[in-house]
Amino acid sequence: MKAAVLDQRGADGLSWRDFPDPTPKPGESVLRIAASSLNRVDLYMRDNGAGITHTLPQVLGVEAAGEIVETEPGSGLRRGAKAILYSVAFCGKCRYCEAGDQPLCVSARLMGEHRHGGFAEYVAMPNRCFFELPDEADLTSAGSLMVGHLTAWRMIFGKRALQPGESVLIVGIGGGVAVACLQLALLVGARVYVTSSSDAKIARAISLGASGGVNYTRDPVSSSILELSGGGVDMVIDSVGKSSWGESLKSLRRGGRIVTCGATSGSNPSADLQRLFIRQLEVYGSTGGSVGEFRQLLDVFNRGLIKPAADETFKMADIRSACARLAAGSQFGKIALQT
Repeated sequence: MKAAVLDQRGADGLSWRDFPDPTPKPGESVLRIAASSLNRVDLYMRDNGAGITHTLPQVLGVEAAGEIVETEPGSGLRRGAKAILYSVAFCGKCRYCEAGDQPLCVSARLMGEHRHGGFAEYVAMPNRCFFELPDEADLTSAGSLMVGHLTAWRMIFGKRALQPGESVLIVGIGGGVAVACLQLALLVGARVYVTSSSDAKIARAISLGASGGVNYTRDPVSSSILELSGGGVDMVIDSVGKSSWGESLKSLRRGGRIVTCGATSGSNPSADLQRLFIRQLEVYGSTGGSVGEFRQLLDVFNRGLIKPAADETFKMADIRSACARLAAGSQFGKIALQT
């Protein structure tokens, strides 16, 4: 088969080339991939990969949708059916898996990180990671759903769900998770505010339903959000980290909560503990989503209530150009890949 294979670190070390077809182990099936999408972790794997157990060469790609082409009797899967992958190969036996919280599995192995991924013509994964789609499903959209929207689903509806009529600030609109948070928050009837260094991205968010935005290169975020929201928002979604954290905390109303799934600008901001306890703020960390949450997301997707916002679509053979687009940070929504 052909695959986007990382042979060495750096942009020049990733290429679309011949690679051995996957050999499924007992309890695994094979997907012929139609589409996937780029995520920040793909750039991290390409350029660094520290802390993620893997060996090179490595097929990248943490999501995939396509057609089931190989499965074993008794798997419950249908050969020829359209399907999307839950990209965490979880053990199913640890205390977290038994509780239905698969993102915390103690031996989880992620596609495109710990095992070969979805930037390829074929991939093998455990049977329980396959979720069949309707015959009419748009596989390009499905290939952009797993990472951004499942991460957003858990952040928005996880430990203390955003409620209709509440307000949320999404820091750094434009990336796949941030745009997915915008879509899901609007779906439940929340008021959404955004920040960006781009007036065009703010305008795009407002055209999709956001109530307002702040260009953080020009205006102070917290004072602007306090004015726009009438005293502070109920929730902040912040995956930027150090450079935005202080203003994010100041943008919350008393008793508000902040949820983070990343730290692209640094992982050690000031904790501002006095603000935390005096205003009784809550801080939640989040990553990925459970199988149960994935089923809920797929139900919403299959009913046509949500669709990943498309930025640009590339052929997987043009993986280097696609990565350059993501690295530039100018995208709004998902960068899709097709085989």
